[in-house]
Amino acid sequence: MTCPFCGHPDHKVIDSRTSADGQAIRRRRECLACGKRFTTYEHLEEGRLMVIKKDGRREPFDRNKLLAGLVKACEKRPVSMDQLEDLADEIERDLSRTFEREASSQEIGERVMRRLHDVDPVAYVRFASVYREFKDVEQFMRELKDVLAQKSPSA
Repeated sequence: MTCPFCGHPDHKVIDSRTSADGQAIRRRRECLACGKRFTTYEHLEEGRLMVIKKDGRREPFDRNKLLAGLVKACEKRPVSMDQLEDLADEIERDLSRTFEREASSQEIGERVMRRLHDVDPVAYVRFASVYREFKDVEQFMRELKDVLAQKSPSA
């Protein structure tokens, strides 16, 4: 790395701090030639997980899309935004531990449904109805009966 002011290759680190989220290190540096100071950031370089869509297209995993789906499923439900953020973090960590480069949208959807089932059964059914593309009321009712059977102590 060279000084952004004079291009000299030598500098010293004056201060290092970890970012608030712990994902980067901020370093304050001083050029040994011109004496000017500048800031650099170090981030962990991660391999980007690609999602294989139903039609075969591939696109980068997008946490914001995941969170938007969770928000929509939990709309008007007693699930806080903090819970949804934690859920999205948990799913993202699980995906990066399980898949090195690619995961199908189906595998991701199944993981989301399993987690939603534990958080809020209504949100689970909402997500499942969109994700599984129920073709008729009977499919929807079968899913709903399964959820109710799991909640009932006699099941």
